[in-house]
Amino acid sequence: MSLSMYSSSVPVFVHYLKNLSVILKKGADYASEKKIDEKVLTGGRLFPDMFPLSRQVQIACDVAKGCGARLAGMEVPKYDDNEVTFDELQSRIEKTVNFLLSLPEDKINGTEQKQIKLQAGPRELEFVGDFFLRNWALPNVFFHITTTYNILRHNGVAVGKMDFLG
Repeated sequence: MSLSMYSSSVPVFVHYLKNLSVILKKGADYASEKKIDEKVLTGGRLFPDMFPLSRQVQIACDVAKGCGARLAGMEVPKYDDNEVTFDELQSRIEKTVNFLLSLPEDKINGTEQKQIKLQAGPRELEFVGDFFLRNWALPNVFFHITTTYNILRHNGVAVGKMDFLG
């Protein structure tokens, strides 16, 4: 199989979102075993000015589905950002994975030079497809999954590098 925009995006996002699901399962199990209110973990932060774990998961999903949709020329699905439990976050990941797997490969391949515009807070950003994927979407998804991992690890959850890598 040759490297393509599709093979460099959808399967990568799906793989790491599924790994994120495993990491969250370990967090849920830890909370249950230690009799910790799970919202302590899902609301956990590495530092007061950083987003909590729940928002890290939401953003990882948003960036992945947004990238796939934009490359495929489709509407980006809107999700309510109201998840606060591990089960709710798992549902969001599952919904995102299912959306990504529904994207037509032929609509994503060949989008290396496609013009991509998106709003990031108050700024409108412009990219071409391959730069958008390699230098915006993939690093953002990895950042937010890593931050989720770090929040759980910081709170005592026994996750390791292989949980991240899968």
